[in-house]
Amino acid sequence: MKDTEGQKSSIQIFFIFNESHPWYKYSNVKQPLRCKANEWKIGMTIIRKNQLAAVFRDKPEMVNRLPEWILSGPQIESYQRMEDLAIVEIAGRDSVAAAVRAVAESAYGNLLPVYVYTGTEHGSWESVEEAVNRLTRRLPETLIHPLLVIGSPGFWRALNGRYAAELINVFGHYTPCTGCHLYLHAIRLPLSRTLGNVPIIAGERKSHGGSIKINQISEVLDFYVRFTASFGIRLDLPLAEITDDSIIEAILNIPWKRDKDQLGCVLSGNYKNVSGDCCINATDVTRFFNRFAEPVANAVIHEYLENRLPDHDGIAARVMDQLVREKDAPILSTPRKSGMADRKR
Repeated sequence: MKDTEGQKSSIQIFFIFNESHPWYKYSNVKQPLRCKANEWKIGMTIIRKNQLAAVFRDKPEMVNRLPEWILSGPQIESYQRMEDLAIVEIAGRDSVAAAVRAVAESAYGNLLPVYVYTGTEHGSWESVEEAVNRLTRRLPETLIHPLLVIGSPGFWRALNGRYAAELINVFGHYTPCTGCHLYLHAIRLPLSRTLGNVPIIAGERKSHGGSIKINQISEVLDFYVRFTASFGIRLDLPLAEITDDSIIEAILNIPWKRDKDQLGCVLSGNYKNVSGDCCINATDVTRFFNRFAEPVANAVIHEYLENRLPDHDGIAARVMDQLVREKDAPILSTPRKSGMADRKR
């Protein structure tokens, strides 16, 4: 538009924030904040980054009752209308490579990155944000939506921590890794259901350059797929059969060394002996899944899907109590059928 002298003039839109606005607490200024529209967008991005980092730090119960700032009603409705949407696991290098390969194979046009916290991870939160940035740069034609952060310390504890001693007593072994990855896949199911049973992409691999991880062997990956399918949701594992790290590097097509620039786990490798050999076999893990982890996870997820907060420990306690009773039950000898000689006596 033009002013009275015929000269071009610009309109500047300003937003005013006071102490009631979430931006205010991230500022050292002790008076209302005044900013332009473009500054507002940048500021809101900063707020969200700070809030996500705070969630990562505090690790609250956050599964099916997400706050509006992380996932609003209009956002949910928008996602529900997308026919080419998939949830993407955000963890490390393999999760980003899995998303790239899944887009090439299944033509997803919209990806929703979701990071799940466990409580055993360490490292810089910026590595998670950078993983999303790398994915965005690698897939310029695909819409990468804002990162979501979810998790449940109670669910993780019930599967992997609270009954560690009893798990050893019942099964003769214990590793948190198998239950942990079940938790990582299961915890995204309520979100997937809310958005319309959208598929979930994850970067699990049966072999990592010759290194075998007990939570990613063939039997375990098959179980993860069956478990998610039991809720009508597809778990897409596009890297499952890729054992050569050079292929992962080719898919990424960006500089990113294995196990670098990503969070680590304090319990990594706990199922291996000093020689690096795995001390737990597929039969051990299958028994753990079938008799403990699956019943617990199944009950917990059904509670979430009913929009209830599960009694994580209570559910695990009931399953464990039954296992202990079965283990400790006396073995009764089978009564001998009377033969002809006995009857003659």
